[in-house]
Amino acid sequence: MGGIFLHVFFFLLALLSYTFFRRDKREPRKKAKLPPGSMGWLFIGETLQLYSQDPNVFFADKQKRYGEIFKTHILGCPCVMLASPEAARFILVTQAHLFKPTYPKSKECLIGPSALFFHQGDYHLRLRKLVQASLSLDAIRNLVADIEAAAVSALDSWDGGRVINTFQEMKKFSFEVGILAIFGHLNDHYRQELKKNYLILDKGYNSFPTNIPGTPYKKALQARKRLNKILGDIIRERKEKRLHEKDLLGFLLNSKDEKGEVLSDDKIADNIVGVLFAAQDTTASVITWIVKYLHDNPKLLEAVKTEQKSIRKLNEEGNQPLSWTQTKNMPVTYKVILESLRMASIISFTFREAVADVEYRGYLIPKGWKVMPLFRNIHHNPEFFTDPHKFDPSRFETAPKPNTFMPFGSGVHACPGNELAKLEMLVMTHHLVSKFRWEVIGSQSGIQYGPFPIPLQGLPARFWKESTR
Repeated sequence: MGGIFLHVFFFLLALLSYTFFRRDKREPRKKAKLPPGSMGWLFIGETLQLYSQDPNVFFADKQKRYGEIFKTHILGCPCVMLASPEAARFILVTQAHLFKPTYPKSKECLIGPSALFFHQGDYHLRLRKLVQASLSLDAIRNLVADIEAAAVSALDSWDGGRVINTFQEMKKFSFEVGILAIFGHLNDHYRQELKKNYLILDKGYNSFPTNIPGTPYKKALQARKRLNKILGDIIRERKEKRLHEKDLLGFLLNSKDEKGEVLSDDKIADNIVGVLFAAQDTTASVITWIVKYLHDNPKLLEAVKTEQKSIRKLNEEGNQPLSWTQTKNMPVTYKVILESLRMASIISFTFREAVADVEYRGYLIPKGWKVMPLFRNIHHNPEFFTDPHKFDPSRFETAPKPNTFMPFGSGVHACPGNELAKLEMLVMTHHLVSKFRWEVIGSQSGIQYGPFPIPLQGLPARFWKESTR
């Protein structure tokens, strides 16, 4: 565990260094009513308090003490945190133009500065439409068979009872699905090269951002350059063949703006890496939690098994492929997925920055301050979800109140791949519960952050095909 805390410490130190020197030091021109709260120590603020405990406890304690809007100072930035559905809608939807996405420069360098989630305005709108079109329901329904093949291959490789890191294995599965959505059927050489270099980039993403040779961040920067070269080769081949595929690469290549100009290869590469990044860890985290929640709730697991085995029986015990229509008719499993998204709240909050002085509910949010809608606090508020710390999929038999359930964010920057993510979860769960048994090894509780919340140590577990155990 010491290594994990050291890793987090250096990551925070990097963010602190960046944001301290880059933050807007402008004070409000006039006396204004800031939200209640504590700004902590000079420079450091309350960063140590935040990361010396479960971050969710930090946020919950603050909300209990100050209410649903409060100020703090973390990661070198003065922040306003908001924990109500109305505030989240204000920041992300109705007044989204007043709050821009904000990321450290070190992150932009690794993903690519032209990735859509670093932008707002016309460029963001154009790229978002392209990504949404490639991941629409009409587009992803054609991926069911390929996603199913990836799920079956992954599960078969776990069979036999050896201990695996569930999260890391789910990341491999999500990566394969991401490749399918972006490129369709990709040459195996390119797939392996992308996987190898993306893994290096992924390892360096949350490390201390230094250019010293041999460090994870430096290796990640070098891997990012190689990814650009690999993606450039794939793009050139696609152009030469003049293919008009309906995958993400096809949409990016065939897009023209109002002046008739196409996207540069570098912009296409940045957005491909951005989609890969957005699609992997978050989805893998949720599926890992689904495995744990089902393991911890035997009666619920039996209900999901009954539902999925009936589908498998209709498909001649797996001799017929899973159909799109079947994935849309898994009510018990779907409610498990929704409850897993609520309970785990993989995206606990999101960062925005005020582009002007903004007043909300009588409080001033100064220009340059970070603004953080706290999704987890909303998802775990007993006012909206009775007994919120209990895993209870039946709560989704009725729709949640508006703006109280935002597992994929909200507004113009909401995740455009949410339907693909849910399809992945449904297909993997179908094959997992209808053909396998599993047991979790070691601690049955505990959460670690990397940066998304996952079960302790990635949920070590053993898996067996039912017929061989």
